[in-house]
Amino acid sequence: MNVNFLASAMAMVLGAVSIAALPTVSDGARAKQDATRPTSFTDMTAVGTPIRSAPADPAIAHALEQISSRQIQSTIETLVAFHTRNTLSSMETDLPENQGIRAAADWIESEFKRYSGACGGCLEVRRDTFTESPQSRIPRPTTITNIYAILRGSDPAEAKRMYLVTGHYDSRNSNTLDDHGFAPGANDDASGVAVSLECARVLSKLKPAATLVFVAVAGEEQGLNGSRHLAHLAKTEGWQLEGVLNNDIVGGNTTPDDRFQDKSAIRIFSEGIPAKATPEQAKMLESLGYGSDSPSRELARAVAEIGQIYAADIHGQFHPVLEFRRDRFLRGGDHTSFNEEGFPAIRFTEWREDFNHQHQNVRTENGIEYGDLPKFVDHRYVAHVAALNAATLATLAFAPPAPVDVRIVTRDLDNNSTLEWKDGDGAPAGTKYEIVWRETSAPVWQYSLPVKTGEHSATLSVSKDNVIFGVRAVDGAGHRSLAVVPLPER
Repeated sequence: MNVNFLASAMAMVLGAVSIAALPTVSDGARAKQDATRPTSFTDMTAVGTPIRSAPADPAIAHALEQISSRQIQSTIETLVAFHTRNTLSSMETDLPENQGIRAAADWIESEFKRYSGACGGCLEVRRDTFTESPQSRIPRPTTITNIYAILRGSDPAEAKRMYLVTGHYDSRNSNTLDDHGFAPGANDDASGVAVSLECARVLSKLKPAATLVFVAVAGEEQGLNGSRHLAHLAKTEGWQLEGVLNNDIVGGNTTPDDRFQDKSAIRIFSEGIPAKATPEQAKMLESLGYGSDSPSRELARAVAEIGQIYAADIHGQFHPVLEFRRDRFLRGGDHTSFNEEGFPAIRFTEWREDFNHQHQNVRTENGIEYGDLPKFVDHRYVAHVAALNAATLATLAFAPPAPVDVRIVTRDLDNNSTLEWKDGDGAPAGTKYEIVWRETSAPVWQYSLPVKTGEHSATLSVSKDNVIFGVRAVDGAGHRSLAVVPLPER
């Protein structure tokens, strides 16, 4: 079993964990807190220090400053103006000019090409077009097109590492098969496409070591058809996808008099046991206490840590809320397609959805306004989501490759913990590592210990029975890779 299958994450908890509710603890407060803890936990602070935010990268911070809520508004309004982006409309020939999903696909492609022109042709703009056979929501063979742009990594040794951001550009109204009726899809999911496009626009000016992929998929409302095809394409072509960020319904729904919406929060959904785990692998994960330690779960925690680093650039109190489940009840999303191909993938979704403004014909009944219209989208909120996505993509793409073959020695019964690991493929000379750990009941990493340059093992006087460990790579600027939890080795 590949150790990278176990990129580290946090213990399973019920409900959501808000990173905003986890402030940095001062040394004095930590000492006082530790004095009241059982002796078995005091060794943690004696060996390591509380996790603290890495320094912000000035180049990334500058890119985040370029994110524009006006540009996002323009993108959403342009997509809505296509009248319908129902996937089935690709087969219709009687739609007026500039209506339907084909016209929307052409416009998205033109935007990617425009951004590429601004950076001297830095983006490879591609179409992934295929014919989907008839099924429950596709009554006849239907052409589906995904549009994506690739920003190749600047380091030949690291360019094969890839991080992807996506949203779906198809829309629907009350009838999934209605390929002519008005289906504005402003929040679901022009908002997610706007995030992907905005990330492409601002990050194409950077030169990260790893590769970034900016995507708009179709067919989501018909059954995740577009993302399933693209994820399979990525698998068969050998893409080394280390993280997929799916943005679906990230418009910060603005319904008058909705007292429960939280414009400061964005939910991050992630799977626990990987979808591709065999029964034997799932059993092993449970036995090790790694039931919540999937690569996707650790990707979610990276979003949370990076959000703290760039909090000022993402406008203060705006923060991710970690939802420890793959998705919402009775719902699904394009990240699942990538999970099912074995890739780490997570979903961004606004705090509180209004189902009157999703999958509904535009109308007013009994004083209630239905329909997914632009006026219910908060463009500043979408800009915050775009900034969080962009910060995550850039940080991980600049970070060194994660360590591989991470092991924890279990030859003897003792209260020490010895970890060993190897450099990830393409790791630059001088890559450093840090060991992180948390109590088994804690939702986020708590402590860290830097390891001397050149060393690939360490022994800590912290009982491996009481904590979950991880190892991650760090460069001189403080960019951190995803962490990897260790497998036992005798």
